[in-house]
Amino acid sequence: MMNRRRFLLTSLSGAVAGPLAAGAQQGSKVYRIGWLHFASGGPRVTLRQALQELRYTEGKNIAFEVRAADAHPERLPALAAELVRLNVDIIVAIAPPGYSCREGRHNNDPDSHGVLGGTGSRRLGVVASLSRPGGNVTGVDMLNTSLDTKRLEFLLEAVPKARTIGVTVHGLRAWELWLKPARTMAERAGKALYLADVVPETEAGYSAAFESIRRAGADALLVPSSPKFSRDRRIIIELAARHRIPAMYELASMAHDDGLMAYSASLSEMDRQVAALIDKVIKGAKPAGLPIEQPTKFELAINLKTAKTFSGSCQATFS
Repeated sequence: MMNRRRFLLTSLSGAVAGPLAAGAQQGSKVYRIGWLHFASGGPRVTLRQALQELRYTEGKNIAFEVRAADAHPERLPALAAELVRLNVDIIVAIAPPGYSCREGRHNNDPDSHGVLGGTGSRRLGVVASLSRPGGNVTGVDMLNTSLDTKRLEFLLEAVPKARTIGVTVHGLRAWELWLKPARTMAERAGKALYLADVVPETEAGYSAAFESIRRAGADALLVPSSPKFSRDRRIIIELAARHRIPAMYELASMAHDDGLMAYSASLSEMDRQVAALIDKVIKGAKPAGLPIEQPTKFELAINLKTAKTFSGSCQATFS
């Protein structure tokens, strides 16, 4: 019988924490997987399919307990504590840097551990290293900082005449640090970044941020990695169209929703990685000995219909 609570946290895809009893056999019990999501929703279809390929069937040998914060970080502590009280076998947490790993620990339970499997995890002191995370955790690194820099690079290729690039943020101080590599790259290319803080995070707040981006003379827009911006994609995409500013987004689905372009790790491939980690932990592997993995496939999505509306500014790439 397991008596340790296990945490799995990562940036957008999961991590797994806490070994099961040595020699645990799949199918001998129903393993309860806590699903802690900073944004909303339960496991994607691709993760469920990957688990099925590994012979896990919901209701037969695994079950999910889903808790989602709907992009409100203040809700995470209570949701994480609730999963701890339920004594689930593994916790998979989908979160941006810093939130869930800090809030997911239960102060009264020395066996509860958490890690954010993302670029911020070492800076926050959550894991010792990606190759040897230590503690009771492992995961998949979303590479968000690196990908935001790569998104900016693609955006500059698409809009070569741009001199100032607007960037939506929520909280200037934290995002200044997060976007430092992107700013360095932009400056080397002779470009400037203008960070527009969305305050409050409402339609009015977004409208005010876009007005400030317009006043700053921005020629293009980078919408960096954030569950909040994914949640508010409709507002952002409509404002970008209204202001006629070509924009780069995080997820391919945002390009499908009429955003100009998006670049991200393949979420379906990351789901397979997460499923494999869950399987290893269930079979007795110690998370501390499982290196935090990185994405192996990436996707660049371009909405050609939207691109045609920017035929002047984006002509070099999309004509």
